[in-house]
This record gives sequence, C-alpha cells and structure tokens, in this order.
Amino acid sequence: MKNLMLIISILVCTNSIAQQTVFEKSNGNESATYFETINFYIGLDKKSDIISVKEMGETDAGYPLHLVLISNDKKFDPKKWGQENKIVILINNGIHPGEPDGIDASQLLARDIKNKKIILPNNIVIAIIPIYNIGGSLNRNNHSRVNQNGPLEYGFRGNSQNLDLNRDFTKNDSKESKSFAKIFHWLNPHILLDNHVSDGADFQHTMTLITSQYNKLGVPLSNVIKDLENKIYEDMSHNGWDMTPYVEFENANLQKGITMFYDPPRYSSGYASLFGTLAFISETHMLKPFKNRVEATYGLMVSLISNSYEEAANILAAKKNAIAQKITQQEFALKWVPNLNGDSSSIRFMGYEQDSTISNATGLKKMFYNHAKPYTKKIAFYHTYTPTNIVQKPKAYIIPAGWHQVIERLKLNNVSINTLKKDTTIFINYYKIIDYKSRTTPYEKHHVNYAVKVEEKKDSLLFLKGDAIIFMNQSSNRYIVEMLEPTGDDSFFAWNFFDAILQQKEGYSDYRWEEIAENYLASNPTLKNKLEDKKKSDTKFANNSNAILDFIYKNSPYYEVVHNRYPIFKIMPNN
Repeated sequence: MKNLMLIISILVCTNSIAQQTVFEKSNGNESATYFETINFYIGLDKKSDIISVKEMGETDAGYPLHLVLISNDKKFDPKKWGQENKIVILINNGIHPGEPDGIDASQLLARDIKNKKIILPNNIVIAIIPIYNIGGSLNRNNHSRVNQNGPLEYGFRGNSQNLDLNRDFTKNDSKESKSFAKIFHWLNPHILLDNHVSDGADFQHTMTLITSQYNKLGVPLSNVIKDLENKIYEDMSHNGWDMTPYVEFENANLQKGITMFYDPPRYSSGYASLFGTLAFISETHMLKPFKNRVEATYGLMVSLISNSYEEAANILAAKKNAIAQKITQQEFALKWVPNLNGDSSSIRFMGYEQDSTISNATGLKKMFYNHAKPYTKKIAFYHTYTPTNIVQKPKAYIIPAGWHQVIERLKLNNVSINTLKKDTTIFINYYKIIDYKSRTTPYEKHHVNYAVKVEEKKDSLLFLKGDAIIFMNQSSNRYIVEMLEPTGDDSFFAWNFFDAILQQKEGYSDYRWEEIAENYLASNPTLKNKLEDKKKSDTKFANNSNAILDFIYKNSPYYEVVHNRYPIFKIMPNN
C-alpha cells in the first residue's frame, strides 16, 4: 500500500512539474519562446477535452498562427456558441513580443482552467492567440527594450517585415493581420483583450488599461463597457493591483487632468470597435518586475472572465442592439476630438514626484522620478470625445474592379460585395481630391496621407461588368465607411492605396498646346472671361505663361478626368 501511494505521489508530482510554465520554472525571470509556448498548449490539448489548439492562417514568419479555444461544451464551434448565447473573449498576446507578459500569463490561465483552479463559467468561451507576432518572437534578445525590467530574454517589436502589427489592422500589409481578420470574424467576439507592456513615465501602478472610446461605441455598448470596466477596477484594487487608465504621461499635464487614449482603427481596440466588440488593451508598467507584471495580467484576465459572466445578459443585448443600429445608422463620424468641457471622472493616480539632478552620462541636468517622494492624488480623466467630419451613409458604394487590393481587404473583413452583371450608366456622387499632405518619412511601409480636403460632385458615369457594388445594409457598415471615405483616419486613401490617381498621366508640349489653347478659348468665351478675371486678381499668375496654359488645359476636355478623382463612387439615397 505504501509503495502504491508512493507511485501515485510520484505521478502527481511529475504531472504537476510537466504542466509548469517556463515562467514558473524560472521563478518569474524568463518568458517562454515561441516553440515552448506552442508545445505547452499542444500538451494541454492532449490532456484536456475542453481545450483545442487550431492552426488559423499564415504569418510572414512562415509559421502558422495558432488559436487556443477553451470551452466547457467541447464543441469549439462559434456558430453554436452564438446560438447558445455564450460570451466569446478573444485574448491576443505578443503583438509586440518584447512585451511578453500576456504570453506567459495566458499559459497560466489556460492551465489553471484545465486544472479547475479557475472555474470557467459555461456561458464563457476563451480564445487565445498564444503569440501573434511570430517573427518578432523568434528574434529574441535582451537589450531592445531598454526601458523594461525583464524578462531575461524577449522578442522584438517588428515582425518578419519589420512591421508594427498594432498599426496594421486596417491596411493589412502582413499575413498576420489577414489571418487575424479571419479569426476575428469567425469568432465574432464580444470582448477583445490585447496584452501589452507600457513605455513612458514612472509611477506606482503595475497595471494600466486602455478601454474602447465610449463615444465610438455608442449607447448601449458604451454603458456596458463602463460597467464592466468599473467592476474590473474594483476587483484589481481588491487584489492589490490598483489600476489607472493608460495615458501617454510624457505628453500630459497631470494638474489639468488626462485624456482617454485615442485609438483609430489601425490599433486592435479601434479595429474591434468598428464591429461592436468591446475592447481592452492591458499596459503593464515597464519598470515593474516581470513576475509582478505577469501576475497582474493574469489577475486582469481572471477578473474579465468573472465580470463578463456577471454582465453576460447586458453584453449580449448591447451587441445585438449595436449591430442593428449600424445597419440603420445614417451618419458616421470619421474623426473625434477630446472634449475637455464634457463629461469627466475623477481617478486616483499614484505617481512619483519629478526631481532633477546632474547626469553622470551627459554631465548636464536631468529629470528623474523620485521614488522617495511617492504621492496619491485625484486627477480629472476626460473620456468624452466629440464627433467631427460627419458623412452621410450612401445607399451603396461602387468600386471599379481594378482596385482589387481594396476589394480583397473588404471581403477579408466580412463585407458582402456584389458585382455588376453588365455595363451600366449610374448617377453617382464622387470626390475630387483638392488638397492633402503626406508624411515625408515612411510610417509602417507607407507615406501616410493626411489633412485631406475633398470636393463632392455628381455625374452619370459608365461602370463595367464586374465592378464591385457594396450595399449599405450590413453589420459591417461602420468599417466600410471608415475605410472608403478618403478623409477617415485610417482609410485606404490615407494608407496610399489610391495614390495612383494623384499622378497626372497625360500632358502637353507648350508649343503644341499654345495653338489648341488659343482655338479653344476662342470658342469658349465663358472660360476666356474666367481666365481674364484670374489674371486681374492674381498678378503673379498673369505673368506666368506656364500657369496660364495649365489653367486653360485643366479647364478643357483635354485634361484627364481621372486625375485626383477619388475612384470610389457613391449612390446616394436621393439619387
């Protein structure tokens, strides 16, 4: 009997050790590699029928993107989850592999759910992307996160194309983002949590949190996420992890208060908001020990699960309502500005006083955060944004078939697209690009266009068989508008997908055009008068023959109509 008990004891001990993570084995000093992470989850899958590991698409690194599903029903079918009113929580890790806290915390969470240390409610499903940026994870080092306190080794921010994947959710340059879109729309999650580590100022909090902008979500989703957020803050405080909203503190004046993080759709949280998904981004504080950061991330995920269970009915009702609203919504805001006169809340911020001394590195005065002078104070948190640049929803958008890269990305994001069955003349509204600016240096493989000004016009144009037509009666309406309206923060125009229209393809030789221009003016007295008026009002123009010839050309039928004509056309409700 003693020998039998000894054997059982050895087996239990061996099994426990086999389930330990790299983080635990190293006493909280090390983070698991990509291969260690995937092997860990595959091991859990083999030992548990409530855990399933799936390959869900390609990455730029050449390795598949994995998805870990945890569900007590053992079905692993999102359609059935939807029918059974289950809450789906998608947890994304390692988008910046140098910020690995979620990678290790999620392993602990999955293992503890398997072992019933954490009880997963029957109406909650967990989906975990173990490591999103595999290329960055394989590029391990111990120096690229110079501000960060551990682990001993970690990955690199850029992926295999050196892209920051948290800027790629709308432009979809990477295979990762294309695979993510498939995962996202397959799961149709109610909640997204994207785990990160912060950069910036020094303060006492271990965990900070970005929450989807309330105004972008609209009512009732904004009310639900506020309630969920408040309960998570209470939980975390009760468990020793006092939180604060994430703010770029180096750009903030704490005396005046801080503003809610602005998250356009290029970010995971902004992207999720387009589809009525509640989103959080955890940002543990870089200078806190790695062990503490992982434990705080674990605590946040446990709290999210617990409170999502309690708020399940409200979450389900709010998302259903939000989707219905998006289908019927007539106006969409493309930009948002913080409203410092709007609603705000008072938050408890635990910081350190700024001080100064002489730097041993430069010999000059430097600023530092004095840990001998901690403080706790109430500060204003401005969380209200005012919508600007509001556009009316069209009945449909038309996209000529040649812009296939845009059409492919729309399809990837669950947009229903029809095609014209024959050549058809349609009365439409369209934009002329009047002005814009472009970044002078590359940003994530692009020279982003911004400060875009347009003039809206109307005409009847011939569209061809096979051109795409998108009717605006679908749940993806907000995503469609954000991406196809040229003045949007992260529109396809902003990301240079339509830059070809900004280059004039045809021109003239002055000596040849002089004669044609003379004849054209003679037969068009209205243009001739317009030209004379401009000469009178603009002396510099009047003395520039090239400018005069160009003016005549661009006001004649010889000038190409497609130059600066935005190639997305709108059928308006009143057309």
